[in-house]
This record gives sequence, C-alpha cells and structure tokens, in this order.
Amino acid sequence: MTRIDWLVLNRLGSRIGVTVFVFYGLIALVESLDTWRFNFVADAHGVPMALVMVAASAVKWTIKTLPVTVLMGAALGFLDLKAKHELTVIQASGLSIWRIVRAPVIALALVSLVVALGLETVSTQLNRQLYPTPPGQTALLTPPGEVWLEQRSGDTHYVMMATGMRPGGSVLGQVTLFHLGDSAEERVEASEAVLEGGEWVFPEAVVRNPDKPAQRVFNYRVPTSSSAAELGLKLSSTEDLTFFELAELLRTGVSDRSVRTAATMRLIKLLALPLVLTGSLFIAFAFTAGYRRGSNYGPAVLYGIVLGFVVFVITEMADRAGSTGVLDPTFAAVGPAFVAIVIGVTVLLHKEDGRA
Repeated sequence: MTRIDWLVLNRLGSRIGVTVFVFYGLIALVESLDTWRFNFVADAHGVPMALVMVAASAVKWTIKTLPVTVLMGAALGFLDLKAKHELTVIQASGLSIWRIVRAPVIALALVSLVVALGLETVSTQLNRQLYPTPPGQTALLTPPGEVWLEQRSGDTHYVMMATGMRPGGSVLGQVTLFHLGDSAEERVEASEAVLEGGEWVFPEAVVRNPDKPAQRVFNYRVPTSSSAAELGLKLSSTEDLTFFELAELLRTGVSDRSVRTAATMRLIKLLALPLVLTGSLFIAFAFTAGYRRGSNYGPAVLYGIVLGFVVFVITEMADRAGSTGVLDPTFAAVGPAFVAIVIGVTVLLHKEDGRA
C-alpha cells in the first residue's frame, strides 16, 4: 500500500468508526430504557451482566444499521479530504477514482467479514443467554403462553399445542395433539411430550374420540420429521442462531420449508454484508467526491444519505420477502447489494467521464 492508500484509508476509517460509535451509543441508550429486561437480567445474573446484555443488544442493532452508518461516515471522510484539497491533489496526480477507493473497499470487505462471522456470533450468543423475551411476545400470531407446531412424517399429519416449553423445544408441557386426515385418534392430551429419536413420546396421555369414551394410554408415540435444532429455530428465530449454527443446521437438513428458507436467508445475508457495505461506500464516494466550483456539499450529502436509507429499506424488505419464501433467499440477500453497487458505479463512471 502506498502513502495515498494509507491517507485515504485512515481518513475514511476514522470517520466511519466515529459514526458507527455514535450510533452505537444512541442504540445502547434506547436499549437501556427497557427497564423490564434490564431488571430481569439484573435480578438473575447481577447488574454487570445486565450492562453486558444492553451492550450486546446494541451491537446486534448496530450491525443492522451498518449500511447507513458506513455511508454517512464515508461521506464525511470524503468531504474532509475535499475540504483540505487532498482529494483534489490526489486526482490531479493522475490517479483514477478506482485506484483511490481500492484500499477502502478491500479493508471494508475484510472488516465486514470479521463483523459477520465474529462479532455477530458473539453478540448473538450473549443475546440468546441474557436477552429474555417478555411474556406474551414470543409470537404475535398466537395467544400469549401458547406454542403451536405443525408436524409431518410420511402420511402422518398433526398439530400440537403446548402451554409450556423447555429451552430448545425438545420437551413440551401441557400438550394437546390434533390429528389431521385419517387417524384412529382425533385428539390426544398429555402433561408432557418429549422428542426422542424422530418421535414425540407421551409418557402418559388421554386419547379422545367423539364416538367413544376417553382412553388413558402410556408411552404414546407419534412420528415426526423435525429435529431438536429445527424445533428450537421454529420456536425462536433465526436471529438467535450464529452463522456457524445456521450452516450446520442446513448441512444436516431441515424438513420444514419455512424454517429452511428463513435460515438460508439469514446465512446468505451475513455472507452478503461485504457487498452491501461496498455499495454504501461507492454511493458515498459518488455523491461527495466529484468536482465542484462551490463549497456547498449539503445537497450532495443529503442525496447520498437519502439513497442510503432507501437501500437500507429495500434490504430489510428483501430480507422479509426472502425469509418468508416470497423471493429466492439468494436473490433477496444479494439483490439489494448488487443494486447499491450498480448505482454507485454508474454515478462514478458518469463523473469519471467528465460530464458531471
């Protein structure tokens, strides 16, 4: 790397770092206002661990806002180079804009991989252990305190409802099973159901049919194609699994299509983070590094920031669409990053051509 590369990299890195830190502080402040979670963790693990919970939760949300914060910080860095005429001298020396952004793009790609595979993993593990979900907010589509599971195995199709669950989802409490399709039993009630070897085992259950008296049975079993890891993901969220856990889950196979789609989307989204941040960097450079006779950079910065928020919104919308299977997960994860890069490169080519 040349001295010019170090100059551009240090200036952009410092501005991006400050911007990300400011946003992290604001997000941590908002997270600390959730007194229910803070008091819950403080009572269970102590005040220091409650502070760790706030910090880890802020890291999680800061990573989500990286496309916007990187764009804002990069725009400030390029404006600083322009204000001190350093960027003008660099361009006058004959270096192209592609040569100027080479070092920041490489550094940003490497840092984003560390964030996606390292920092994201640590924050996810801490949040999973210390960040409790308030009662009644586990799922907004089911009544508070209830867990519903649709299970299949071959021709066997049934729905289970439980009001208690151990971590991981392999043991359910106060279970009611409803058989769908042809079955000798229509409803089964039990105080506990345990997932063992591809089957749900009810140590003691009551089988009910409309045309005969209730019958008490022991060691009642129904097959299932779901694994313990798959149930844990279905009953929580892909946000609670690290990159490596998602990769292992998909490697071993997931029978539920919705769970497989959501896990694939999050896995590819983490891998696509370098592309998204590279697009933000190109947009920042394209809207702030062009030659201007005046010193009013306000409109250019505003256009870049607005476009960054648009890219962020599109990325989140694509995330929702990819997680639910509306869009292919690969297209939903890589598409917004590709669009951001194309926008930035198009504007840069326009400026390099000397017409802007």
